[in-house]
Order: sequence, then C-alpha cells, then structure tokens
Amino acid sequence: MSLTDAAFEAEPVHVEVVHGKGPWRLAWERLRRDKAAVASMVVIVLVALLAILAPLFALVTGHDPLTQYPSTALTPEGLPVGPGAEFWLGADSLGRDLFVRLAYGARISLLVGLSATVLATVFGVVVGLLAGFYGGWVDGVLARVLDVVLSFPYLLVAIVLVAAVGASVPLTIFVIAFFSFAAMARVVRGQTIGFREREFTEAVRSLGASPLRIMVIDVLPNLVAPVTVLASLLIPTSIVFEATLSFLGLGVDPRTPSWGAILADSTDFYRVAPGLLVFPAVLLLLTTLAFNLLGDGIRDALDPRR
Repeated sequence: MSLTDAAFEAEPVHVEVVHGKGPWRLAWERLRRDKAAVASMVVIVLVALLAILAPLFALVTGHDPLTQYPSTALTPEGLPVGPGAEFWLGADSLGRDLFVRLAYGARISLLVGLSATVLATVFGVVVGLLAGFYGGWVDGVLARVLDVVLSFPYLLVAIVLVAAVGASVPLTIFVIAFFSFAAMARVVRGQTIGFREREFTEAVRSLGASPLRIMVIDVLPNLVAPVTVLASLLIPTSIVFEATLSFLGLGVDPRTPSWGAILADSTDFYRVAPGLLVFPAVLLLLTTLAFNLLGDGIRDALDPRR
C-alpha cells in the first residue's frame, strides 16, 4: 500500500444527507411564518379552552348556566347587574351568569360549526366526485340538485322544520350542513372534471382500474388541498349561520346557552346593560375572524406559487 493510499484511507469522509421536504411540511412552514394565521390559531385555541373549561368556570363561580339568581344578579329595579366579583361579566335579563353562559355558548358554536362543516364536506366531496367523474346524465342530475339546494331560502326551511320537529342542536347541524354542502360539491366537481382527463388518470384507466379505485386512490388525494381550504372557510360561515338561527329563535333550544340567543336577549337591555351586547358580539366576531384569517393562511400556504 502506498503512502498516498494510506493517507486517503485515514482521512474521514463526511457525507451530508439532504432530507427532502414534502408539500405538507412546506405548507406548515409557510403557515408558521404567517403572523395573522398564527394569531388566529391562538384565538381559536383560547375559544376552545373557554368551551372545554366551561364546567370548571361554573364550578368556580358557583353559577349554573341555566339557574337564575334574581336576588344577586338583578337590581331592585329588575335590571341585570354589571361585571363584578360575583358575576365576572355581569348577568343577563333573567339573572343568569353571563360569563358562564358565554362559555357554554362557545361549546354550541364550535360543536355546530365543526360538525356541520364535517357533514357538509363529506357529502359535498361525494356528490362532487360523482358528478365530475361520471359526467353525462349523472352530472346533469346532481348539478340540478345543487342548483335547487342553493336556491332554497334557508330561513323559511328552518322555520318549517322547527315548527314540525322543534328546535335542537342536531336539527341546527342538519340544516346548516344541508345548505353548505352544495358550495363544496361545486368546487369538487370542477376540480374532478379537470383531473378526470389528466394523463395519470388515463394511465390507470388503461390498466383496467375501476372508476371507484380511480376516484378514491388517484383523484381524491389531489382534492385534499382545495377541500381543506374551503372547509376552513365553511366553519365561520356555519358559526354565523347558527348564531343567526338562534338569534331568531330557530336554532338550538331557547334554554340552551348560545351566543345568538344571548344577543337576542340583549335587544331590550343593551342601553342599561351593554355587556349583554358587547361580550357575545366580540366573541362571535373574534371567532369568525380568526377562522377566516386561518383559512386565508391555509390557502396561501398550500399554494406552491407563493
């Protein structure tokens, strides 16, 4: 062995391994650099904690969300008291703790918003996939169904359903999901039509793959990004939808704490008890704004051109 070979073998060789980043990791890194999206996530987490810890707040304050405390929560004139040591944000017109009711109302808003969005997304993706992939008479029938759903006056339908069944959380979720899935289905349909004629779809079709296999294995993964963005924007829409129905007395049971119902209760007392109007309105505004900004951030993060 020559001296040159010995020196070559003795010298350590350092090999730097370069790990590639997947599209979802790149999207997460872009999202973390978006200050508005990060702030929105913080707000959403705080609202979620408010909802999760609602029973704890009720235990600490000693006030049930449905119990009235007329001797301490109402003035001698029968007006609700303002914020103080016993009632942190004051009381409502019936002498119930406003803070505790807002905490339980956050549960209703998040439950309805997330549940309705999940149902609308699942149903919209299925309908959009079928209409866009098969085309022909299937697309024609489903497209007309979507047109009919979008043309329905949702308030009239809600009034009829509440009159027939009665106000409840499941009914509210169903109504919101029913009137929200059509927008999702239209987007999925348009995307599916484009993917249906792409080279990778033609390749697997030529190999004998079934339509179901092509839709689920080849087309559906390419729809994750637009569906995720649209679903994140459907959540605040569903929350506002629920608050509107509850404000009109058509949403959840009137005895159930809801931000919309609390706002409706404030219409006669907002001059003497502005907290009844301000606190639920601010919570509703911050929550919907946070979800909208987060949805915009997700859209930008999933866009490879940015």
